[in-house]
Amino acid sequence: MWIIFAFGSAIFAGMTAILTKNGIKNTDSNVATAIRTIVVLIFSWLMVFIVGSQGTITELSSKTLIFLILSGLATGGSWLFYFKALQIGNVNKVTPIDKSSTILTMILAFLFLGEDITIIKVFAVIFIGGGTYLMIQKKKSVEHIVQNNKWVLYASLSAVFASLTSILGKVGIEGVESNLGTAIRTIVVLVMAWIIVFITKKQNMIKNIDKKSWIFLLFSGIATGSSWLCYYRALQDGLASVVVPIDKLSILITIIFSYVFLKETLSKKAIVGLFLIVVGTLSLLIK
Repeated sequence: MWIIFAFGSAIFAGMTAILTKNGIKNTDSNVATAIRTIVVLIFSWLMVFIVGSQGTITELSSKTLIFLILSGLATGGSWLFYFKALQIGNVNKVTPIDKSSTILTMILAFLFLGEDITIIKVFAVIFIGGGTYLMIQKKKSVEHIVQNNKWVLYASLSAVFASLTSILGKVGIEGVESNLGTAIRTIVVLVMAWIIVFITKKQNMIKNIDKKSWIFLLFSGIATGSSWLCYYRALQDGLASVVVPIDKLSILITIIFSYVFLKETLSKKAIVGLFLIVVGTLSLLIK
């Protein structure tokens, strides 16, 4: 069942990138992140009360709470950098870098969670890494190099924090109902996101958000909440080094949607790169 939840997470995550890209066209990325998090928070706690796990909050250990908080902070960092990268870069370029967090996650899982290193996993790392490189490479003029470096940096930082999120989240949800764990983490992300908004003094920009952007941000939050619930349900029962790569298959959904709705196209080299990423990811399901 955890594999089914992992694939569900990938589908919703793929939808999130496109909905968010449309929602932040005319909105500051930090403000958009803070608004989306409110939707995710409501969605997450609604699921907690539906499954009836709210009564187990008092049973959580200090260790669990600490790791859930750290995971939430890492998630907040990942979101802020990811949506900033999406705002200034193409979806089909930003997403592969963000999804390359798979590699770092597997390495961290080997080091800190004691998950086995196998030939298949080494093979997957090589393919995913090579595929990511091919997808983001393109000829640049001198003028574009500086601009492109900005989104590459933001997307790379997003990947680093996403990897930390997975490892910290894996430890944090051991012995905790997954919906409750997700809801607690979301509180941390919400607080962090709004602190950033007020520190940068961008709270006044909320009144300037147009109706279309509000709609996209709302649905983006719902998609994110759905992806999270599936992801942490899968992570609770499955191996982090397998759940995370499956979740990263959302890149397929994202690329398809970016072509259909954003008219972003892939070069032949990028298509080969996408193929390598998918092959490397699916290879992790081989036992």
